[in-house]
Amino acid sequence: MAKRKIIKIDEGKCNGCGLCIPNCPEGALKVIDGKARLISDLFCDGLGACLGHCPEGAITIEEREAGKYDEQSVMENIAKQGPNVIREHIRHLMAHNEAGYVKEAIGYLKEKKIEVPDETPQARRGRAPCGCPGAAPVDFGAKSCGPEAAAPSGASRPELRQWPVQIMLVPVNASFFNGADLLVAADCVPFAYPDFHAVLLRGKTLLVGCPKLDDLDVYKEKLSQIVKANDIRSITYAHMEVPCCSGLIGVIKQAVSASGKDIPFKDVTVGIRGELLR
Repeated sequence: MAKRKIIKIDEGKCNGCGLCIPNCPEGALKVIDGKARLISDLFCDGLGACLGHCPEGAITIEEREAGKYDEQSVMENIAKQGPNVIREHIRHLMAHNEAGYVKEAIGYLKEKKIEVPDETPQARRGRAPCGCPGAAPVDFGAKSCGPEAAAPSGASRPELRQWPVQIMLVPVNASFFNGADLLVAADCVPFAYPDFHAVLLRGKTLLVGCPKLDDLDVYKEKLSQIVKANDIRSITYAHMEVPCCSGLIGVIKQAVSASGKDIPFKDVTVGIRGELLR
């Protein structure tokens, strides 16, 4: 064994909520006897995807004697969980520039004749540069709703100004970011808040993501690139009142801080019954 970075769980702080579990696609964490436990050193890559999802701050990274991380063993575990978990695992490795582990993971998938996720360079080779037509950037402009898109009588008008809206899909240098007032919304907000378009989205460029189910490290990197590369006038983060939904607040603030820019930030909380709380 040799010293390496690996996660540490403070059992005194851990309340057994399990929010860290879905954010460890490697399968290194399980809730046992009411506490999150690291079940195998071999499965923990020490990159800390689970850190931002613990509401109690019970997970940290330490350097200690531990068995060498084994990508082969991890992929054997991950492959059983289906394509979505495979995709998230490889995204996680790519976000941390772990090219060696990515190569091992893809080698395993090819050996087992399992489809390689679209996000990898190997899967993109030989494809048209446009990629998925549904993710092609479109700027609807300030007048996002022409006569052909007029809302039915008595209904609210749509205020969406661009496409796509998912954080993972938007191009960093899209034209709709220039001079934009940015609305980052947790993806439950538009469903819970009935006046989302009229009150929160009007006049803003939209980014949507899930701070509980997605990788906050990937979000941090993407948002940092967007803020740094574009003239963003303001950022509003709209999220639900549940604790796990606030995870993006720190990520957004860190992205702004890393850019060296002074960008006004507003935090909006929506209740689970659909009311504005703050």
